[in-house]
Amino acid sequence: MILWLQFAALTGVIVFAGSNLSKYGDVIAEKTGMGRTWVGLVLMASVTSLPELITGISSVAIFDLPNIAIGDVFGSCMFNLLILAGLDALSGSIPISARVHQGHILTGSFAVLLLGIAAFGVIAGNHIPAIGWIGAETIVLFAVYAIAMRTLFIFERKRIAAFLHHVTEDSRYGSISVRRAYVSYAWNAALVVGAATYLPYIGDQIAQATGLGRTFVGSIFIAVTTSLPELVVSITALRLGAADLVFGNLLGSNLFNIAILAVDDLLYFKAPLLTTAAPGHIVTVNAAITMTAIALIGLTYQAGKKRFLFAWDSLAIVSVYLSAVSVVYMMR
Repeated sequence: MILWLQFAALTGVIVFAGSNLSKYGDVIAEKTGMGRTWVGLVLMASVTSLPELITGISSVAIFDLPNIAIGDVFGSCMFNLLILAGLDALSGSIPISARVHQGHILTGSFAVLLLGIAAFGVIAGNHIPAIGWIGAETIVLFAVYAIAMRTLFIFERKRIAAFLHHVTEDSRYGSISVRRAYVSYAWNAALVVGAATYLPYIGDQIAQATGLGRTFVGSIFIAVTTSLPELVVSITALRLGAADLVFGNLLGSNLFNIAILAVDDLLYFKAPLLTTAAPGHIVTVNAAITMTAIALIGLTYQAGKKRFLFAWDSLAIVSVYLSAVSVVYMMR
């Protein structure tokens, strides 16, 4: 009972601080004079993925729990897509995938590519050459991630330049000073770092106490907790009518999550990280690929209306998620 209370407390801290980070990140974006459209997107991508980054680092560098780190990354990718499907219920009679521009297909395609490379690393295991303690796939992940960021930057710069030509941003935070914004941002970042650092230890204790196993706990409980900032930010953005921001945040976070996997490998000195992956991770990484592919089909097709609360692509994404969770639970 105490373990679950501690888990709930850490979850509450991450949700609270993650929400404030998004707010003060937006304040900083305004105060710098560089505009919310680009700076806000960059800050949001880094902020909402901060729990995954810290959890992964502490898992491999402090607590020696590589499967918690791997499960958190793949599980978070799955849960981010589940958030995307869940928000379809709030989009009215038009599917959420039909409310956004098709440029998100580029981000989603890079996400599939990175997840595919990671899946190859999990399946091939020790058959892939290592560079010291680092898997060769980690070098490839870093290279592809850099190419993806460069390509997306060029693409978004063209689109945003055209957008800013017609839009003038009004000041919304005149009462908040720059100093207060930076101090509040740093304070909430520290809360997230503290909670996310301790999270793997609690997750491991829950795995041992319940018999659920580190793969299941990392892929489900830890992944859901570290993805809660994405959920909070996405709901807020959708209520403001910013569906594009929702897609950009969630798909962009998945790109960053795979980069986190590569960072974790650098800090795990015992062996290439993916060679330690339990069989259940093959299920989660392939489920993330499948869910992303379904989202891309929905973005390309862009159905005009939906007959039910959820569009067909959202229902398919939810079905894949539930199937993956069931299989991982049976494999625990």
